[in-house]
Amino acid sequence: MAGNNFFSYISSFTKNGELEMSNGYDIVVCGSLVPDPLQTLEPIMGPQGPGLKNEMMLPAVLDPWAGHALYEADHLAKKTEGSRVFLVSIGPKAKLQQLMMAIGQKASFELIVKDGPASGFTDAADTARVLAEAIESIPGLDKSKLLVFGGCASASRDAGVTMQMVGEKLGITDHFLAVDALEISDSGSLKIKERAESGQYLLSECSAPPALIAWATGNLPEPPNNPQIGMANMRKIMPALQQAGPAGIESAGLSFAEVTIPQQKRDTKIEKDMPVDDIAREIVEWIKG
Repeated sequence: MAGNNFFSYISSFTKNGELEMSNGYDIVVCGSLVPDPLQTLEPIMGPQGPGLKNEMMLPAVLDPWAGHALYEADHLAKKTEGSRVFLVSIGPKAKLQQLMMAIGQKASFELIVKDGPASGFTDAADTARVLAEAIESIPGLDKSKLLVFGGCASASRDAGVTMQMVGEKLGITDHFLAVDALEISDSGSLKIKERAESGQYLLSECSAPPALIAWATGNLPEPPNNPQIGMANMRKIMPALQQAGPAGIESAGLSFAEVTIPQQKRDTKIEKDMPVDDIAREIVEWIKG
């Protein structure tokens, strides 16, 4: 389904009956940096609350699920004339600048930054509020053409509710979660393929934007680096980083008693010629204990 013909151009008919191209979408992707998962992450309790040991020194990557959302948005914008793509990020400006040097070469977008924490110890409601305010501030935003993309989960802020809260704060009621495919019909309706339980898919149709789409893996591979796209993006990315205001995430009333790495437990027992049923019964008893 991810072939070149997967997306259709959106079109409408003029009064004369001639085919007229749509003026595209405003596609806003919510996503930020997360520590490289190949690094050892050690939570600590600092004077400002919980965090990661040497967090500012850890190499960062774009959140994997947000990456799928960004690549799908870029693909849709290329297929739909007149579309704009925005990446809204909350994170430390210095770390985001390093990340954008790499991500900016993979897709065309305009960056909107809020300088704030990017850890997993922030409240989902506060994060959603800041993201929604940043989206509302986009110049010339047309909500009748708005598609809000994001990840169905996050490698740091995986509360599982952030994207839905963003949609509600923006007045968007059509939410689609864990999406693997999006198709635009000739009439302009959105056909969405969502993951459901037991390996099944839920097929939905939305007549028109606005809509919120939280992506799972999508259908697209990570794009190769394109220095020309990177140079064009950096002309807008650097001013956006320099002008980024504070996120204002206070998380008032949120407290953590302790942050630790889950303890590993290993019990070993060696038995010869033990029946399978007995093995299963002992495993169940061990889990219950």
